[in-house]
Amino acid sequence: MGCRSRDDRSSLLRVVAVWNEQEQQLVAHPDPRRRLPGRGAWLHPTPECLELAVRRRAFARALRVKAPLDTSRVRAHVLEEQQAVVGGSQEPSEHATESG
Repeated sequence: MGCRSRDDRSSLLRVVAVWNEQEQQLVAHPDPRRRLPGRGAWLHPTPECLELAVRRRAFARALRVKAPLDTSRVRAHVLEEQQAVVGGSQEPSEHATESG
Protein backbone atom coordinates (compact mmCIF):
# COMPACT_ATOMS: atom_id res chain seq x y z
CA MET A 1 0.00 0.00 0.00
CA GLY A 2 2.76 2.45 0.88
CA CYS A 3 5.64 1.55 -1.40
CA ARG A 4 3.39 -0.18 -3.95
CA SER A 5 5.77 -3.12 -4.35
CA ARG A 6 4.48 -6.68 -4.35
CA ASP A 7 5.61 -9.28 -1.85
CA ASP A 8 4.51 -12.54 -0.26
CA ARG A 9 1.61 -12.21 2.16
CA SER A 10 3.75 -13.81 4.86
CA SER A 11 5.99 -10.73 4.86
CA LEU A 12 3.15 -8.18 4.81
CA LEU A 13 0.92 -6.79 7.55
CA ARG A 14 -2.84 -6.88 6.99
CA VAL A 15 -4.73 -3.76 8.11
CA VAL A 16 -8.52 -3.46 8.50
CA ALA A 17 -10.85 -0.56 9.33
CA VAL A 18 -12.57 -0.99 12.71
CA TRP A 19 -15.20 1.30 14.24
CA ASN A 20 -14.02 2.60 17.64
CA GLU A 21 -17.18 3.12 19.71
CA GLN A 22 -15.43 5.20 22.42
CA GLU A 23 -13.88 7.69 20.03
CA GLN A 24 -16.70 7.50 17.46
CA GLN A 25 -14.31 7.14 14.53
CA LEU A 26 -12.82 4.59 12.16
CA VAL A 27 -9.46 3.22 13.18
CA ALA A 28 -6.92 1.41 11.01
CA HIS A 29 -6.25 -1.73 13.03
CA PRO A 30 -3.32 -4.12 12.46
CA ASP A 31 -4.36 -7.73 11.82
CA PRO A 32 -1.14 -9.79 12.07
CA ARG A 33 -3.09 -13.08 12.39
CA ARG A 34 -5.15 -12.22 9.26
CA ARG A 35 -8.42 -13.18 10.96
CA LEU A 36 -10.42 -9.96 11.42
CA PRO A 37 -13.50 -9.57 9.25
CA GLY A 38 -13.79 -6.96 6.56
CA ARG A 39 -11.76 -5.65 3.69
CA GLY A 40 -8.04 -5.77 4.32
CA ALA A 41 -5.16 -3.78 2.94
CA TRP A 42 -1.58 -5.02 2.89
CA LEU A 43 1.46 -3.08 4.07
CA HIS A 44 5.14 -3.85 4.56
CA PRO A 45 5.64 -3.65 8.33
CA THR A 46 8.35 -1.00 8.10
CA PRO A 47 8.22 2.63 9.22
CA GLU A 48 9.20 3.78 5.72
CA CYS A 49 6.34 1.98 3.99
CA LEU A 50 3.90 3.15 6.67
CA GLU A 51 4.96 6.78 6.25
CA LEU A 52 4.50 6.54 2.49
CA ALA A 53 1.00 5.12 2.95
CA VAL A 54 0.05 7.87 5.40
CA ARG A 55 1.51 10.61 3.20
CA ARG A 56 -0.31 9.29 0.12
CA ARG A 57 -3.56 8.81 2.10
CA ALA A 58 -3.60 5.22 0.89
CA PHE A 59 -5.41 3.70 3.91
CA ALA A 60 -8.81 5.21 3.13
CA ARG A 61 -8.54 4.34 -0.57
CA ALA A 62 -7.36 0.77 -0.01
CA LEU A 63 -9.97 0.08 2.68
CA ARG A 64 -12.67 1.90 0.67
CA VAL A 65 -13.81 4.19 3.45
CA LYS A 66 -14.74 7.83 3.07
CA ALA A 67 -13.94 8.95 6.61
CA PRO A 68 -10.39 9.72 7.71
CA LEU A 69 -8.68 6.87 9.57
CA ASP A 70 -6.68 7.02 12.77
CA THR A 71 -3.45 5.13 12.00
CA SER A 72 -1.90 5.31 15.48
CA ARG A 73 -2.50 1.60 16.22
CA VAL A 74 -0.80 0.54 13.01
CA ARG A 75 2.10 2.91 13.73
CA ALA A 76 2.50 1.49 17.25
CA HIS A 77 2.41 -2.08 15.93
CA VAL A 78 4.99 -1.39 13.20
CA LEU A 79 7.34 0.38 15.61
CA GLU A 80 6.96 -2.41 18.18
CA GLU A 81 7.77 -5.04 15.54
CA GLN A 82 10.71 -2.99 14.29
CA GLN A 83 12.14 -2.70 17.82
CA ALA A 84 11.70 -6.44 18.37
CA VAL A 85 13.66 -7.18 15.19
CA VAL A 86 16.41 -4.68 15.97
CA GLY A 87 16.52 -5.68 19.64
CA GLY A 88 16.69 -9.36 18.76
CA SER A 89 19.69 -8.91 16.48
CA GLN A 90 21.65 -6.96 19.08
CA GLU A 91 21.25 -9.45 21.90
CA PRO A 92 23.96 -12.08 22.25
CA SER A 93 23.01 -15.50 20.99
CA GLU A 94 22.25 -18.21 23.56
CA HIS A 95 24.30 -20.62 21.50
CA ALA A 96 27.41 -18.50 21.37
CA THR A 97 30.41 -19.98 23.11
CA GLU A 98 33.33 -18.21 24.65
CA SER A 99 36.69 -18.89 23.16
CA GLY A 100 39.69 -19.44 25.30
